Amino acid sequence: MNEAMLERSRITARVSVAAQRTLETAAGLVGATVNQFIVQSALREAERVIEQERVIALSAENAVAFLSAIDNPPLPNIALLAALSNLESRRNDQAGTFNWAPQQK
Repeated sequence: MNEAMLERSRITARVSVAAQRTLETAAGLVGATVNQFIVQSALREAERVIEQERVIALSAENAVAFLSAIDNPPLPNIALLAALSNLESRRNDQAGTFNWAPQQK
């Protein structure tokens, strides 16, 4: 095993006696220690939350509208053209950086 796999960290939590008893009962029912049960449950929930935040679910109608907008984008409006002009004026091509300082109008 490599060293990264052997590294461990500790998480501690204070819970009520009732919560501890519930965790102990659930862990016992699945044949795990309380620590194993908590870690496995927390990891499952963390993975669910991450997946939920990464995936955007669209109805068929909204998916068609989205793909249509990508395939046929509208022409830039005045606000977008002004923003692009402002960005271009702040750009310093030689350094590859931007001057983010506020500019007077």
